[in-house]
Amino acid sequence: MPSRPGRRLPSDRLLTVLTCPLCRSGLQRTGGALRCAARHTFDIARHGYVSLLTGGRRPPSADSAAMIASRAAFLRAGHYAPLARTLAALAADLAPPSATVLDAGTGTGHHLAAVLDALPGALGVGLDSSAPALRAAARAHPRAEAAGWDVWRPWPVRSGCADLVLNVFAPRNAEEFHRILRPDGALLVVTPTDRHLRELRGSLGLLEVDPAKEQRLRRTLAGGFRHERAERLEYAMDLTAGDVVSLVAMSPAAHHLNPEDVRRRVAGPGTPVPRVTASFTASVYRPRRAGR
Repeated sequence: MPSRPGRRLPSDRLLTVLTCPLCRSGLQRTGGALRCAARHTFDIARHGYVSLLTGGRRPPSADSAAMIASRAAFLRAGHYAPLARTLAALAADLAPPSATVLDAGTGTGHHLAAVLDALPGALGVGLDSSAPALRAAARAHPRAEAAGWDVWRPWPVRSGCADLVLNVFAPRNAEEFHRILRPDGALLVVTPTDRHLRELRGSLGLLEVDPAKEQRLRRTLAGGFRHERAERLEYAMDLTAGDVVSLVAMSPAAHHLNPEDVRRRVAGPGTPVPRVTASFTASVYRPRRAGR
């Protein structure tokens, strides 16, 4: 089957990273699809991402189109730009310019794009189970590629292929992080602190952040990783009411809060709300190897 005109096809380099999720063999382009030697076939969406999830299964936690649209709007406004700059600086220190970067739970690909800007020869591969997220991630950067997958499951990715794994506000599959990283690779994890969005929690019913979240993360990863360092980033955001609605609608709170209720709780469009704290920890981990 010939590829559709204008469709962006997966790069040759991506094919050195992905494997068939059913038999773990390599994949080749065949028209508008990827196919392994056993003839398992996976469609390339017209937006440029490849769907590796089989049987039409999508995890119930996958972000909806509305959540992705809200996230894109909030990120375009620049409110998390300091975080993107921090990730870019860390990536430039942790990985070679030609790195292979895996972004687990990539969302819109916004943070992956910032890292690719800092690594001029790198390939970025974003994994996500949300089709609206994958559509955005496939367009996030000229060197970004996207594949549909549930990151809780074993990944259709070659062992030891990645120089850097990103995990920004996303599920953490420690076993797969360890398997796909090179021995000298790095894992970069971003989590919110208990001060993140503190001014909005009570009035909007946002989920609380466990003050011991970072300690729990270290315990979760301790079997396969050693903690190398952490950077704390905290700053104030000047948000409008519309920004607050987008912020809530892009977060896990969107699963239990109605956007109309949020709009009623904050001032009208264009009216400033109190300055809101953004507070994150960016943690660097290195894989443990036998005898280390």
